[in-house]
Amino acid sequence: MKQIILLLIIATLTGCFGAEPQKTGKEGKPMPSFTLELLDSITRLHSQDIPYGTPTVLFYFSPYCPHCNAQTNKIIEDMDRLKDIQFYFISRFTLTEVKAFQKEHQLAKYPNIVIGLDSANFINDYFEIAGIPYFAIYGKDKKLNKTFLGRIYSSQLKKVAEE
Repeated sequence: MKQIILLLIIATLTGCFGAEPQKTGKEGKPMPSFTLELLDSITRLHSQDIPYGTPTVLFYFSPYCPHCNAQTNKIIEDMDRLKDIQFYFISRFTLTEVKAFQKEHQLAKYPNIVIGLDSANFINDYFEIAGIPYFAIYGKDKKLNKTFLGRIYSSQLKKVAEE
């Protein structure tokens, strides 16, 4: 009985970190065209305005998801290693909810983090996202390297972004 409980605990913890890449069929394809509403509620960010030359991570999250919050804390904790990656935190929750998330994590102080609302639900539909947190990691050429469902290590994120 103790062995079964131990195996269940190990399986659960293993599923929380170090996720395997998801196969989307979009690997190697350019970033799609989409628009995000930024937290000032006026500015729109168009994906074609995302510059080439810097790895880009689209991080689809919910402000209420404990795994998303833990992943955000880990990204912040490891920011010295991740500072050369441009992050776009994307949610379809309300402006008020996402602003509270930004304030809670003090994300405004990180120049490589942009937070936007996907009111059209484009990212979710395009990647057919089955859960959160979800990562779409693009190389410097704005072509999709890999996607991940669930929490991942910062070292894994950095490695895939630099492929």
